[in-house]
Amino acid sequence: MATIALCLWVLIPIYLLLINALNSPAEVTGWPKHFLPSLDLKSIAFFWNYAGVARALLNSVLVATLTMALSIGLGAPAGYALARLRFRGKGTFRLFVLMTRAFPLPLLALPLAVFYIRVGLDDSISGLALVHTVLALPFAVLITSSLFLSIPVELEEAAWTLGCTRFQAFWKVIVPLALPGIAASGVFAFVTSWNEVFAAAVLTVRNQTLTAFLLTSLDVSPLPLKFAGALVLVLPALIFLFLIRKYLFSLWGIANR
Repeated sequence: MATIALCLWVLIPIYLLLINALNSPAEVTGWPKHFLPSLDLKSIAFFWNYAGVARALLNSVLVATLTMALSIGLGAPAGYALARLRFRGKGTFRLFVLMTRAFPLPLLALPLAVFYIRVGLDDSISGLALVHTVLALPFAVLITSSLFLSIPVELEEAAWTLGCTRFQAFWKVIVPLALPGIAASGVFAFVTSWNEVFAAAVLTVRNQTLTAFLLTSLDVSPLPLKFAGALVLVLPALIFLFLIRKYLFSLWGIANR
Protein backbone atom coordinates (compact mmCIF):
# COMPACT_ATOMS: atom_id res chain seq x y z
CA MET A 1 0.00 0.00 0.00
CA ALA A 2 2.82 2.37 0.87
CA THR A 3 4.50 1.58 -2.47
CA ILE A 4 1.31 2.43 -4.38
CA ALA A 5 0.92 5.69 -2.47
CA LEU A 6 4.55 6.61 -3.19
CA CYS A 7 4.16 5.84 -6.88
CA LEU A 8 1.03 7.99 -7.08
CA TRP A 9 2.79 10.79 -5.20
CA VAL A 10 5.55 10.78 -7.85
CA LEU A 11 3.55 10.05 -11.00
CA ILE A 12 0.47 12.26 -10.56
CA PRO A 13 2.41 15.59 -10.74
CA ILE A 14 4.28 14.32 -13.82
CA TYR A 15 0.97 13.28 -15.41
CA LEU A 16 -0.63 16.67 -14.72
CA LEU A 17 2.44 18.42 -16.12
CA LEU A 18 2.33 16.35 -19.32
CA ILE A 19 -1.42 16.88 -19.76
CA ASN A 20 -1.18 20.65 -19.48
CA ALA A 21 2.06 21.02 -21.46
CA LEU A 22 0.71 18.97 -24.38
CA ASN A 23 -2.71 20.63 -24.52
CA SER A 24 -3.67 23.79 -26.36
CA PRO A 25 -3.78 27.05 -24.35
CA ALA A 26 -7.58 27.01 -24.45
CA GLU A 27 -7.68 23.49 -23.00
CA VAL A 28 -5.24 24.38 -20.23
CA THR A 29 -7.47 27.15 -18.90
CA GLY A 30 -10.81 25.64 -19.99
CA TRP A 31 -13.18 23.14 -18.45
CA PRO A 32 -13.86 20.19 -18.41
CA LYS A 33 -10.44 18.60 -18.44
CA HIS A 34 -9.59 15.61 -20.63
CA PHE A 35 -7.88 12.47 -19.39
CA LEU A 36 -5.58 12.32 -22.44
CA PRO A 37 -3.72 15.29 -23.95
CA SER A 38 -4.57 16.60 -27.39
CA LEU A 39 -0.84 16.63 -28.30
CA ASP A 40 -0.91 20.30 -29.18
CA LEU A 41 2.72 21.44 -29.31
CA LYS A 42 2.14 25.15 -29.86
CA SER A 43 3.06 26.14 -26.31
CA ILE A 44 6.22 24.03 -26.32
CA ALA A 45 7.23 25.30 -29.77
CA PHE A 46 6.65 28.91 -28.71
CA PHE A 47 8.66 28.39 -25.54
CA TRP A 48 11.50 26.61 -27.36
CA ASN A 49 11.77 29.43 -29.91
CA TYR A 50 11.88 32.01 -27.12
CA ALA A 51 15.24 33.81 -27.14
CA GLY A 52 17.71 32.32 -24.70
CA VAL A 53 16.00 28.99 -23.97
CA ALA A 54 18.39 26.77 -25.96
CA ARG A 55 21.46 28.41 -24.47
CA ALA A 56 20.04 28.19 -20.93
CA LEU A 57 19.32 24.48 -21.46
CA LEU A 58 22.88 23.91 -22.70
CA ASN A 59 24.26 25.78 -19.69
CA SER A 60 22.21 23.58 -17.35
CA VAL A 61 23.56 20.44 -19.01
CA LEU A 62 27.16 21.69 -18.81
CA VAL A 63 26.89 22.79 -15.18
CA ALA A 64 25.14 19.58 -14.06
CA THR A 65 27.63 17.36 -15.92
CA LEU A 66 30.62 19.22 -14.49
CA THR A 67 29.09 19.08 -11.01
CA MET A 68 28.55 15.34 -11.34
CA ALA A 69 32.13 14.77 -12.51
CA LEU A 70 33.63 16.87 -9.71
CA SER A 71 31.42 15.28 -7.05
CA ILE A 72 32.38 11.75 -8.12
CA GLY A 73 36.05 12.63 -8.65
CA LEU A 74 36.38 14.20 -5.21
CA GLY A 75 33.71 12.29 -3.27
CA ALA A 76 34.72 8.72 -4.18
CA PRO A 77 38.38 9.03 -3.01
CA ALA A 78 37.26 10.86 0.13
CA GLY A 79 34.66 8.18 0.84
CA TYR A 80 37.28 5.47 0.31
CA ALA A 81 39.64 7.21 2.73
CA LEU A 82 36.91 7.40 5.39
CA ALA A 83 36.05 3.73 4.88
CA ARG A 84 39.52 2.20 4.73
CA LEU A 85 42.10 4.48 6.34
CA ARG A 86 42.64 5.19 10.02
CA PHE A 87 43.68 8.70 10.97
CA ARG A 88 43.24 11.06 13.89
CA GLY A 89 40.07 13.15 13.76
CA LYS A 90 38.25 10.78 11.41
CA GLY A 91 34.93 11.11 13.25
CA THR A 92 35.29 14.88 13.47
CA PHE A 93 36.03 15.09 9.76
CA ARG A 94 32.93 13.03 8.98
CA LEU A 95 30.86 15.38 11.15
CA PHE A 96 32.31 18.48 9.46
CA VAL A 97 31.52 17.02 6.04
CA LEU A 98 27.88 16.71 7.05
CA MET A 99 27.76 20.12 8.77
CA THR A 100 28.70 21.92 5.57
CA ARG A 101 25.03 21.59 4.61
CA ALA A 102 23.96 23.29 7.85
CA PHE A 103 24.71 26.74 6.40
CA PRO A 104 21.83 28.01 4.24
CA LEU A 105 22.88 29.20 0.81
CA PRO A 106 21.09 32.60 1.08
CA LEU A 107 23.29 33.39 4.08
CA LEU A 108 26.41 32.84 1.98
CA ALA A 109 25.10 34.43 -1.22
CA LEU A 110 26.41 37.98 -0.72
CA PRO A 111 29.99 37.15 0.39
CA LEU A 112 30.15 34.42 -2.26
CA ALA A 113 29.06 36.85 -4.99
CA VAL A 114 31.64 39.43 -3.86
CA PHE A 115 34.37 36.79 -3.81
CA TYR A 116 33.43 35.52 -7.26
CA ILE A 117 33.51 39.04 -8.70
CA ARG A 118 36.98 39.63 -7.26
CA VAL A 119 38.45 36.39 -8.63
CA GLY A 120 36.61 36.56 -11.96
CA LEU A 121 34.35 33.52 -11.55
CA ASP A 122 31.08 35.43 -11.63
CA ASP A 123 28.67 34.66 -14.47
CA SER A 124 30.63 31.55 -15.49
CA ILE A 125 29.81 27.87 -15.94
CA SER A 126 32.79 26.71 -13.90
CA GLY A 127 32.05 29.06 -11.01
CA LEU A 128 28.45 27.90 -10.72
CA ALA A 129 29.54 24.25 -11.00
CA LEU A 130 31.89 24.76 -8.06
CA VAL A 131 29.03 26.02 -5.90
CA HIS A 132 26.83 23.09 -6.91
CA THR A 133 29.70 20.69 -6.20
CA VAL A 134 29.97 22.07 -2.67
CA LEU A 135 26.24 21.39 -2.22
CA ALA A 136 26.42 17.82 -3.53
CA LEU A 137 29.86 16.73 -2.27
CA PRO A 138 28.92 15.92 1.38
CA PHE A 139 26.31 13.41 0.28
CA ALA A 140 28.68 11.93 -2.32
CA VAL A 141 31.31 11.40 0.38
CA LEU A 142 28.88 9.80 2.83
CA ILE A 143 27.19 7.59 0.22
CA THR A 144 30.47 6.24 -1.17
CA SER A 145 31.94 5.84 2.32
CA SER A 146 29.02 3.63 3.40
CA LEU A 147 29.29 1.70 0.15
CA PHE A 148 33.02 1.02 0.49
CA LEU A 149 32.46 -0.16 4.08
CA SER A 150 30.09 -2.83 2.77
CA ILE A 151 32.76 -4.26 0.41
CA PRO A 152 34.97 -6.84 2.19
CA VAL A 153 38.52 -5.63 2.70
CA GLU A 154 39.71 -9.17 2.00
CA LEU A 155 39.14 -8.54 -1.71
CA GLU A 156 41.68 -5.73 -1.64
CA GLU A 157 44.11 -7.78 0.40
CA ALA A 158 43.87 -10.59 -2.15
CA ALA A 159 44.65 -8.09 -4.92
CA TRP A 160 47.67 -6.84 -2.95
CA THR A 161 49.05 -10.37 -2.63
CA LEU A 162 48.78 -10.73 -6.41
CA GLY A 163 50.98 -7.67 -6.93
CA CYS A 164 48.48 -4.83 -7.17
CA THR A 165 49.21 -1.48 -5.56
CA ARG A 166 46.57 0.15 -3.39
CA PHE A 167 45.43 2.32 -6.29
CA GLN A 168 45.30 -0.65 -8.68
CA ALA A 169 43.27 -2.65 -6.19
CA PHE A 170 40.93 0.29 -5.72
CA TRP A 171 40.51 0.86 -9.47
CA LYS A 172 40.30 -2.75 -10.66
CA VAL A 173 38.53 -4.43 -7.74
CA ILE A 174 36.64 -1.91 -5.61
CA VAL A 175 35.38 0.53 -8.23
CA PRO A 176 33.56 -2.11 -10.36
CA LEU A 177 31.81 -3.43 -7.27
CA ALA A 178 30.94 0.08 -6.09
CA LEU A 179 29.81 1.36 -9.48
CA PRO A 180 26.05 1.32 -8.66
CA GLY A 181 26.63 3.40 -5.53
CA ILE A 182 28.97 5.78 -7.35
CA ALA A 183 26.30 6.15 -10.04
CA ALA A 184 23.72 6.94 -7.33
CA SER A 185 25.93 9.68 -5.88
CA GLY A 186 26.44 11.02 -9.41
CA VAL A 187 22.68 11.06 -9.99
CA PHE A 188 22.18 12.99 -6.77
CA ALA A 189 24.83 15.53 -7.80
CA PHE A 190 23.32 15.90 -11.28
CA VAL A 191 19.78 16.39 -9.97
CA THR A 192 20.96 18.78 -7.26
CA SER A 193 22.69 20.95 -9.85
CA TRP A 194 19.85 20.69 -12.36
CA ASN A 195 17.18 21.83 -9.88
CA GLU A 196 19.22 24.47 -8.03
CA VAL A 197 17.96 27.98 -8.73
CA PHE A 198 19.15 30.37 -6.00
CA ALA A 199 22.89 30.35 -6.70
CA ALA A 200 22.23 30.24 -10.45
CA ALA A 201 20.03 33.34 -10.23
CA VAL A 202 22.50 35.25 -8.03
CA LEU A 203 25.81 34.33 -9.70
CA THR A 204 24.84 34.36 -13.39
CA VAL A 205 23.43 37.01 -15.71
CA ARG A 206 24.34 36.16 -19.30
CA ASN A 207 25.13 32.48 -18.67
CA GLN A 208 21.94 31.57 -16.83
CA THR A 209 20.90 27.98 -16.35
CA LEU A 210 17.40 26.92 -17.32
CA THR A 211 16.05 27.20 -13.76
CA ALA A 212 17.32 30.77 -13.39
CA PHE A 213 16.05 31.63 -16.86
CA LEU A 214 12.58 30.31 -16.04
CA LEU A 215 12.55 32.22 -12.76
CA THR A 216 13.36 35.54 -14.40
CA SER A 217 11.51 35.13 -17.71
CA LEU A 218 8.29 33.22 -16.98
CA ASP A 219 7.20 34.93 -13.78
CA VAL A 220 4.45 36.90 -15.56
CA SER A 221 4.00 34.56 -18.53
CA PRO A 222 0.70 32.84 -19.38
CA LEU A 223 -0.03 29.53 -17.66
CA PRO A 224 0.45 27.34 -20.79
CA LEU A 225 3.99 28.68 -21.23
CA LYS A 226 4.80 27.91 -17.60
CA PHE A 227 3.73 24.30 -18.10
CA ALA A 228 5.77 24.08 -21.30
CA GLY A 229 8.83 25.47 -19.51
CA ALA A 230 8.36 23.04 -16.63
CA LEU A 231 8.21 20.11 -19.07
CA VAL A 232 11.41 21.22 -20.82
CA LEU A 233 13.05 21.50 -17.39
CA VAL A 234 11.91 18.09 -16.12
CA LEU A 235 12.30 15.99 -19.27
CA PRO A 236 16.15 15.94 -19.55
CA ALA A 237 16.51 14.83 -15.92
CA LEU A 238 14.00 12.00 -16.48
CA ILE A 239 15.86 10.88 -19.62
CA PHE A 240 19.15 10.92 -17.70
CA LEU A 241 17.67 8.76 -14.92
CA PHE A 242 16.27 6.36 -17.50
CA LEU A 243 19.66 5.93 -19.20
CA ILE A 244 21.47 4.98 -15.97
CA ARG A 245 18.60 3.03 -14.43
CA LYS A 246 20.49 -0.29 -14.51
CA TYR A 247 23.08 1.04 -12.04
CA LEU A 248 20.37 2.25 -9.70
CA PHE A 249 18.53 -1.08 -9.97
CA SER A 250 21.76 -2.90 -9.14
CA LEU A 251 22.19 -0.70 -6.08
CA TRP A 252 18.65 -1.45 -4.93
CA GLY A 253 19.02 -5.16 -5.60
CA ILE A 254 16.65 -5.26 -8.56
CA ALA A 255 17.58 -7.52 -11.45
CA ASN A 256 18.56 -5.77 -14.69
CA ARG A 257 16.24 -6.28 -17.62
